[in-house]
Amino acid sequence: MDTTTPPSLPTPTPTPTPTLVLVSHALCPYVQRAAIVLAEKGLPFERRDIDLSDKPAWFLAVSPLGKTPVLLVDGQPLFESAAICEYLDELAAPRLHADDALVRARERGWMEFGSATLNAIAGLYNAPDEPALARWQADLDGKFAQVEQALAADGPWFAGDRFGLVDAAFGPVFRYLDLFERLGDFDWLRQRPRLTAWRRALARRTSVQGAVAADYPQRLAAFVRARGSVLSSRALR
Repeated sequence: MDTTTPPSLPTPTPTPTPTLVLVSHALCPYVQRAAIVLAEKGLPFERRDIDLSDKPAWFLAVSPLGKTPVLLVDGQPLFESAAICEYLDELAAPRLHADDALVRARERGWMEFGSATLNAIAGLYNAPDEPALARWQADLDGKFAQVEQALAADGPWFAGDRFGLVDAAFGPVFRYLDLFERLGDFDWLRQRPRLTAWRRALARRTSVQGAVAADYPQRLAAFVRARGSVLSSRALR
């Protein structure tokens, strides 16, 4: 009988966490998505704000679209918030996407719907006249009606008890509502209890709170006042 002691297997060397730099603009909602996911993962990162009205040459060299966010991973650029969030979800635990492939694909669709909602929000705060404002208001009402139906009935998150990438995608959406509701009779969430509960849960989430600076509400209000739109004139009163 062979009594030779088998050789011990080498201990796997842990993969080092890459150096992460989140290139940011203070008001960019898509940056907030990445910041939320980074916080949920507990990953150390540097946040580097730039002025999008005066983009530095180094930023244009790493951002093919000239937009934020860009995540520098050991100096290598990754752009587009959905791609960044997906990468971070694969990089470290806990996983924010569902294990089931069909559920994951469905959630990716709702992340894109969140982007369409942000586009409608931009249309609202840029609306040059009352008819245009009313059209964007109705567009958002339709979008929020669809989200109300898609939300898990028992909450508190989009998928129920699992905080996921859809939650990170919509966290920035509700910050705009905090301002808009002070500027007009916008009742998108009235009679929509699931959306209302989701909004409150997101507002209490540490990662969502920390995705913006303390002076974000003041900066956002100043940004809207400068748009030369219907909402601008209301904000200036």
